[in-house]
Amino acid sequence: MNIDASAGKWPVIGHEWAVELLQHSLAAGRQPHAVLLAGPAQIGKRTLALALAAAINCTSQGAKPCGQCRSCRLIEHNSHPDVRIVQAEAGDSSREGVLKIDQIRELQHAAALGPLESSYKVFVLREIERANLPAANALLKTLEEPPSQVVLLLTSARPHALLPTIISRCQVLALRPLPLGQIASALVERWGASQQEADLLSRLSEGRIGWAVQRLKDGSARDERARRLVDAQHLPQQGRLQRLGYAEALTRTPAAIHPTLMLWASWWRDLLLIQQGCGKHVSNVDHVSELQQQARSFDSMQVRRFLVRLQEAPTQLNQNANARLLLEALVLHMPAPSALGSQNLERRMESTAMRPG
Repeated sequence: MNIDASAGKWPVIGHEWAVELLQHSLAAGRQPHAVLLAGPAQIGKRTLALALAAAINCTSQGAKPCGQCRSCRLIEHNSHPDVRIVQAEAGDSSREGVLKIDQIRELQHAAALGPLESSYKVFVLREIERANLPAANALLKTLEEPPSQVVLLLTSARPHALLPTIISRCQVLALRPLPLGQIASALVERWGASQQEADLLSRLSEGRIGWAVQRLKDGSARDERARRLVDAQHLPQQGRLQRLGYAEALTRTPAAIHPTLMLWASWWRDLLLIQQGCGKHVSNVDHVSELQQQARSFDSMQVRRFLVRLQEAPTQLNQNANARLLLEALVLHMPAPSALGSQNLERRMESTAMRPG
């Protein structure tokens, strides 16, 4: 549920334990100078960081943040002069953006000037793992000797990629995926989704509220998912040349690689769940009939091995693996339909039906 009580109006879905911890710290006068919010992409790290910025600078005499004072309203509209978001500059079509030393130097200059109208200057550094080494070292100096009226809020989906010395100088909050029921309820109550939409998106989100909200608002993303699902169903039936051609085409749109791999992983995981008699837990609930049909056509051990490859692929890409070679290896190891898979599934279903209870 939302944290919205006597302790303040935190515009945050879930992460109650983190909100409570931060509330207690502020109430006790333990103002953190640096916080690292770690967790999967689109889980709510930026939202929580801005809510904390609002609580720090709220001018209400009562619970903070109040959501009504000038400071809270400016932060809500991303126009507060003392709250700034710093993030990686956009990369080209084949690389993600990089947070550069010039951006950190600009932050240091702004921090040295002090706040304009609030008690603290707050800098939200998004995806800090994208900082190159000079930028990370420059930031480390600020973390070691922070100005008294400056708070640094770092977010990262890959904290393992950060310098250990940066982590050691921050209060670390490791955010966890939200319960799917909580996401579904929020989509219906706060964003006006239908119950059917909310159930589907919550299952597909893997606990990432930001991902679910983005997909609800973005019709083009839903169309892209539908197209990629058709590909996921037909590609196993293609020959080597067609599979390699698909991999080559996908590398021409680098931004689509990670989403495609995640979608494939959800599809093949659903196939395995059905093969193991756990169909009620599938994510792609709007394609159950197709999943059931395909589940009869594959050997479960091949599905399991391929799923392991799929789950390892994003990490390999983040470690600068060659995208085209990786995708080619994936499509060539993608299971092909076989009569053996159908026979094995039928035997497992018969065995399950014969078990007592």
